[in-house]
Amino acid sequence: MHCVKIYTDGACQGNPGPGGYAAILVSGDKQRELSGGFRLTTNNRMEMMAAIVGLSALKKPCEVALYSDSKYLVEAMTKKWYVKWRKNGWITAAQTPVKNADLWLELIELVNQHSVIFLWVRGHSGHLQNERCDELAVHACRQSAGQIDAEFEAVYHPVQRAKNTGA
Repeated sequence: MHCVKIYTDGACQGNPGPGGYAAILVSGDKQRELSGGFRLTTNNRMEMMAAIVGLSALKKPCEVALYSDSKYLVEAMTKKWYVKWRKNGWITAAQTPVKNADLWLELIELVNQHSVIFLWVRGHSGHLQNERCDELAVHACRQSAGQIDAEFEAVYHPVQRAKNTGA
């Protein structure tokens, strides 16, 4: 199986607020940078979106080392929190809906197509690829005025969505 390293990061100006994500894929001497953003989202959604976009870019099953500075993302995947969430109908132990269930479902589907290990790196600590991902995510965040994170706006902020769309 082909080996790939994926470095990811998310950024948000306000939480919620405009957000951006970035992923850097490294395979041998090849490197690819991906980024994008949304006008209204959360930092956790952008951290997850970075992983989703990175894994979605793979054209065939791969061995993946996915690096993130998001403990939320890394711990949910390494500790398999999603197994209990799915078993409980996407309800937490506190009997509330799991936040970002739409992205968890998408991420789990992608992870199942590959052999993925999630690794945590400390953010803003001089890690070259993490710093580059941060730059890309922040830039995407600043450029994201028109992109809509439809699930977030519809489920979590319908009043804001109505205000932004004139509905």
